[in-house]
Amino acid sequence: MLRSEAQPTLTGRSESERSYWTISLRRLLRKKVGVTCLAIIFIMYGSGVLAPLVTPYGYNDQNLAIVKEGPSIGHPFGTDRLGRDILTRIIYGLRTTVIITVVTLATGSLLLGVSLGLAAGYFGRLVDTVIMRVGEVTSAFPDLFLVLIIVSTLRPPMVDWLRGVEDRLNVDIVRLGIADYFILSMALAIFSWFGMARLVRGQVLQAREDQYVEAARSIGSSTPRILFRHILPNIMGPVIVMVSAGLAGVAGSEILLSFLGIGIQPPVPSLGLMIFENGSISVLRSQPHLLLFPVGTLSILLFTFNLLGDAVNDAFNPRAR
Repeated sequence: MLRSEAQPTLTGRSESERSYWTISLRRLLRKKVGVTCLAIIFIMYGSGVLAPLVTPYGYNDQNLAIVKEGPSIGHPFGTDRLGRDILTRIIYGLRTTVIITVVTLATGSLLLGVSLGLAAGYFGRLVDTVIMRVGEVTSAFPDLFLVLIIVSTLRPPMVDWLRGVEDRLNVDIVRLGIADYFILSMALAIFSWFGMARLVRGQVLQAREDQYVEAARSIGSSTPRILFRHILPNIMGPVIVMVSAGLAGVAGSEILLSFLGIGIQPPVPSLGLMIFENGSISVLRSQPHLLLFPVGTLSILLFTFNLLGDAVNDAFNPRAR
């Protein structure tokens, strides 16, 4: 972080710190690869968020007269085994990925990871020891195995409870996949916080000895104010890099879990579920569009996330320049 040349203020936002953000953003916007990746992700995620507005069909609209039809003007990506429009289901599948990715990163990496990392780095001693040991224990087990246990344990009682709510309120909740969204996001969030917490802890251990933190202590600033007003803004660069690098991992985890049958459940679309339904040699030989379009969308999404992570790291990490 660029803190040393300019005299820090009580907020910790010196001229060098403001220059760091300006220079980093300009570096990112000058990278054609980074801007292109941002545009692709914006289009894909935007279409997912606005799926009901940009698709001419519902994701479960069936027409048995056009089962497994190839690409056409009316159905650019063709139809599946139930006559459903594949392009529509891919767009709704992207909406699923948007929801899981945003909720998981917001609750796991940002809320839990940043908060626990701040506490561990600033208070140290027992607080640091407890947080780090808990994180090390959770990371010692295979994430997929623990997510499987959580999802299989929590989903049945939650679905039963939501069905009771549906009966009382006369609204669809389970069919819309709300229970699956919530359980899968929380399960992934539980195991996504430790990497962020460890990064933030290391940054805070260094920042808590800086002059602007000592100045804030000397005038009697409260601990929450020091952490969130003074320290956190000055360590956001590495946090942004970490979040951008984790996008592909979270999106890939959601798709993999749905492929294995423990993620999003039918009829709510997911790219992983679409690949699972059509993942056979016979389908690839006779109706390749059923498999190639979901796989192609997945490949573009993950590849774009990885390129964006590299571009953000080059722009915001001074050591990578």
